[in-house]
Amino acid sequence: MTAQHPPMHRWLGLIAVTLGVALIVVDTTIVTVIVPSIIDDLGIGSSDVQWIQESYVIVFAALLLLVGRIADLVGARRVFLVGVTAFSAASVLAALAPGGEALLTARVLQGTAASLILPTSLALMNAAFTGRDRGRAFAVWGSTIGAAAALGPLLGGLLAEISWRWAFGINIPLGVLIVLGVRAFLPPSPRSRGRIDVPGAVLSIIGLGLLAFALVEGRVYGWFTTVTPLTVAGLTWDRGPSPVLVALLTATAALVPFVRRQLALGRAGTRQPLMDARLFSISSFRNGSIAALIISMGEFGIVAVLPLWLQFTLDYSALQAGLALLPLAVGSLVASGAAFGMSAVSPLGLVRLGLALEIAGLAVLGWTAATDSSWWVIAASLFVYGVGVGFATAQVTNVVLADVPARSANQGSAVSSAARELGSALGIAALTTAFFSTLSGDLHRRLTAAGTPPGESDQFAAQVTDSAGAVIARLAADPDTVAVAQAADAAMSRGVSVVSHLAVGLLVLGLVATTLIPAATMPRPREAGRPADRARS
Repeated sequence: MTAQHPPMHRWLGLIAVTLGVALIVVDTTIVTVIVPSIIDDLGIGSSDVQWIQESYVIVFAALLLLVGRIADLVGARRVFLVGVTAFSAASVLAALAPGGEALLTARVLQGTAASLILPTSLALMNAAFTGRDRGRAFAVWGSTIGAAAALGPLLGGLLAEISWRWAFGINIPLGVLIVLGVRAFLPPSPRSRGRIDVPGAVLSIIGLGLLAFALVEGRVYGWFTTVTPLTVAGLTWDRGPSPVLVALLTATAALVPFVRRQLALGRAGTRQPLMDARLFSISSFRNGSIAALIISMGEFGIVAVLPLWLQFTLDYSALQAGLALLPLAVGSLVASGAAFGMSAVSPLGLVRLGLALEIAGLAVLGWTAATDSSWWVIAASLFVYGVGVGFATAQVTNVVLADVPARSANQGSAVSSAARELGSALGIAALTTAFFSTLSGDLHRRLTAAGTPPGESDQFAAQVTDSAGAVIARLAADPDTVAVAQAADAAMSRGVSVVSHLAVGLLVLGLVATTLIPAATMPRPREAGRPADRARS
């Protein structure tokens, strides 16, 4: 730290950085709650809304590796500031969007800006903190992610009561505060000389973008054959192999040569690759990244289905559903505070403690999910789960980056972020597919067992599944279909139970994966910058 940036400034800078992370995480979940308001106001269809929701995640994941290399060349702080500024500008466009196309464009720009923020937030913390303080900083960062993921639906429910546009407008003053805080309290980042591997960048964007598309859209368009038409730029794909299958094959065709190219560039040593494959020779980075990917698969898939169950089975309003998720956010924040007093526990120990708490919370939720589940049981299980997320999410990233040399911090952060995002996308894809498959199959069985003809059972199951449960209220209001609504409520509850236990299984697998991480992993002292690395941004 320089004289202009005393130690206390690091913590003030950390607040600004974590607010930036909160911005991009909240915007991942907040749109789900405001969808009905967007449809009513802009007069757009469900397919348009789907792209407005999911383009953000796809673009975000596609650009992460490229951002790591850009941060090497121009400095992590500069990239972070550009990202926050661009995110705020895109939020203005979203808040003022006159139609679906303008809102979609704004969401793509937001996803691009988010990809500049997440990996550089890790690099900034890596540079500013060492030793015990480093674990505490990551505790704050990880708890922010857990809290923000849970607060998104709550904020969406609150702001939807005024206008869905405020869900984006609220980002603008926060963006200004974040920029001012980072500039005031964090020093410029080191820069290196070199250039971008353009062929590698193109391959990584195509590969990661199409992989994210396939994981996010698999349930919608079909994993093997087309089940729903895909329309892009006036062209419709409505038959033959699924666009998801083609995307997976194309992603593989791009990522295999990308990895080979990065390995070759790393061996040659003449040009720094987009992804330094030598990082995977560090056991804590390699095994920690695998564990982080598995953990991400199990962590947030449940958040994607809980609001549906709360609103359409337990009859919560959008705001009440958001409030029901609040214990998850509170638990994450409690974990952040607790980590400051647990310096005797290693980061790896905190990861394992967090995973054990996540497993316990989700197991209870899965065992108790029913059509008459009590709010306090839901709250208690989500609180325990949230405490676990606060410990595990924070410290698994600390462990992954602990032994990464300072000169490779940006690339290490980008790879870690990409692993987390793809793991999260894969987990959400797997768990939501399991939820809707369980919903459809269980409802069909219940109706058939009650004497409903198989054809009608198929129709009702399709209606409930296609509407994600929203049709249940209409079925319950009609005396002729009350029994169908009751069966649908039970099937929704069964789906939540199945998803909770699947998430438990993934988290148990992640806990087992942590046994491959060296137990003595500790943050390394900062390396002295090489002459080429001393330029400041």
